[in-house]
Amino acid sequence: MKKKLLMTSVAGAMAVGVFGFQAAETHADNHEFELRVLHTNDTHANLDDVAKRVKLVKDLKAEMPENNLLLDAGDVFSGTLYFNEFQGMADLQFMNLMGYDAMVFGNHEFDLGSDDGNSELAEFVKGADFPFVASNVDFSEDMNFDGIQSFDYTAEFANGEIYNGIIKEVNGEQVGIFGLTTAETEGIASPGPVTFSNYLTAAEEAVAEFEAAGVNKIIALTHIGYNDSAAVDNDIQLATEVEGIDIIVGGHTHYSLEEPDMVGDTLIVQTGGNNSELGQLDVTFDNEGMVTSYEGMLHDIGELTEEDAEAAEMLVEYSEAVEELETQPTGGVSEVFLDGTRGLGGVRTAETNLGNLITDAMLDKARSIDPETVIALQNGGGIRASLPAGEITLGDVLTVMPFGNDLAIMNLSGAEIFEALEHSVSEYPAELGAFLHVSGMQFTFDPSMEAGSRVQEAYVWMGDEAVMIEEDEMYKVATNVFTAKGGDNFDVFAEAYADGRVSEPGFRDYETFADYIAELGTFAPEKENRIVALTPFVDVMADSWFQPYVADLYYGQVLKGKTETMFDSLGTLSRAQAASLIVRSLDLTTDEEASFSDLENVAEATQAEIAAAAANGIVNGINGEFRPYEPVTRSQLALMLYRAYMADGDEFTPESTDYFTDVEGWGEETTNAVSFVYETGIASGYDDQYRPLAFSTRAQAAKMISVFLDVETMQ
Repeated sequence: MKKKLLMTSVAGAMAVGVFGFQAAETHADNHEFELRVLHTNDTHANLDDVAKRVKLVKDLKAEMPENNLLLDAGDVFSGTLYFNEFQGMADLQFMNLMGYDAMVFGNHEFDLGSDDGNSELAEFVKGADFPFVASNVDFSEDMNFDGIQSFDYTAEFANGEIYNGIIKEVNGEQVGIFGLTTAETEGIASPGPVTFSNYLTAAEEAVAEFEAAGVNKIIALTHIGYNDSAAVDNDIQLATEVEGIDIIVGGHTHYSLEEPDMVGDTLIVQTGGNNSELGQLDVTFDNEGMVTSYEGMLHDIGELTEEDAEAAEMLVEYSEAVEELETQPTGGVSEVFLDGTRGLGGVRTAETNLGNLITDAMLDKARSIDPETVIALQNGGGIRASLPAGEITLGDVLTVMPFGNDLAIMNLSGAEIFEALEHSVSEYPAELGAFLHVSGMQFTFDPSMEAGSRVQEAYVWMGDEAVMIEEDEMYKVATNVFTAKGGDNFDVFAEAYADGRVSEPGFRDYETFADYIAELGTFAPEKENRIVALTPFVDVMADSWFQPYVADLYYGQVLKGKTETMFDSLGTLSRAQAASLIVRSLDLTTDEEASFSDLENVAEATQAEIAAAAANGIVNGINGEFRPYEPVTRSQLALMLYRAYMADGDEFTPESTDYFTDVEGWGEETTNAVSFVYETGIASGYDDQYRPLAFSTRAQAAKMISVFLDVETMQ
């Protein structure tokens, strides 16, 4: 085994002036060998900026044309519509153009597998102008790979074939490269008959084989994760347990190591994935194969401006096909507006039906991987748009979830879940991207309490029973990788990640969502009181259907109760109160005075609000009167909201005006208004009846105004 490396930092190297990578292409007098390793991982079919990567790779290779390696640490497959359409072959054309030297398989390379094998992966391998390394992967039982896997460590390798390891000659020096794929693949992908052996045993064998062949510079190309679950596999554990590895070029956890991590005598590098970064490691070996200096960096591909002309031209064919694919339907059809709005009652302050649907999809996928998963959490900041009722396309899904976050499964204590929920509601009623949508659980919080002490109760669903979450119990919780790593300031999740209590099975959020709604077919998700902001009203129970709407308006300072502790949900709302609520919620004002003749006994502030409503065309009055104390009817409230919507210059053309038989003959404006509130989810009817003359209850009015504000925010 090797001695301790002589120099472990760029700072130390610079102090004695040993750098000069561009000048030193061959052995110096002291027989030092300088090598540039360029590396990618987890690119996941993100090809939009691939021409920039090609240009950068060519430029960096040109600086050291004889002393470079270009390596990929797996998960080229899955993640964007480029993969859905071309199944990795588009990515491969650009990899061949760049001249990769080797690749290891990631778990997502097995996403298209079945009991009959991995035919698409086999075609990918055969089309590659480079070899694959797989020291702990056995394709023997997969007939698609007949004749293309060898279990050797060899310098006589061929492109488009698989080896345990290869010996690559780089400017007269031999570099050993072997590959490791995470054992999680069997549970989180579909490898079929392909099997995976212990990574530490495979690594020890690889080092021994290379050293027996006289190779003293060894690179492990891995897809096992930098620091995720040590109980399964990770790079830190590999570097700690197996001597003789000089460099680990890693993937799987999308971990942006801005500088190489030195663990013992082993350098570990990895990029953030998704074609966002290109890694560069410049390393110097002495004649005995010991590292004497190194410098590593990550290049931000998105910030680059220059593209490779050939790659850009190649991309056009693929991008045009993807643009067409974005218009294709998922197979999911929503019967209701899917609320991804901002502001009052939106995704950063409250439960929404879209947040529920997304977390339900996440939990369904997580349970298919780990049946012990009981909860799913989605940060509101990751929900970027609403969707109207109707057919949902892939483009629609990508608009809602544009970041392409992967699935993560955390093992958390009940106390940690409570801490995360407290952070989620800490800024309420102000918006917070960390506001958590939930599936598999429900909780209540009291906004009148100080932040950190707001969560009152939290329950997890165990079958059909809601069971209180216990602080000292452990729970499997699904979320996205961004949140699991501490994004949106979830320090409690970051600590769990650092402890190795987070697995990353992959699976892009938008793909999970698209598959889920396709399976559902037609659906109409609702608010279900999974997240309840408690109010002071004793007649607004946590499980009341109108509770979330009352909370939205109360904490948004739009609506008050009849008294400090009574909301009077079954009571009526007067026309003056309805006009005032709409004006206050939209912050409308006017310098004009109301012209109605019956407002002399109405408070001045209310008169001003009625005047603002009239000035904006929201109310017209009846024969010169406003009739402020009359209860507002369901048709009148629908008209007010419809007019308020149109007052901003928005247009609305109903898909139908035949939803309800009891508004026939009511005139075009009224029938359009009723269709407006129905099609946007503001109000529903009673089978084929709208009951236009019925008085709106305060509970109904709370829902109508709260949902209206969501619709208004979307415009």
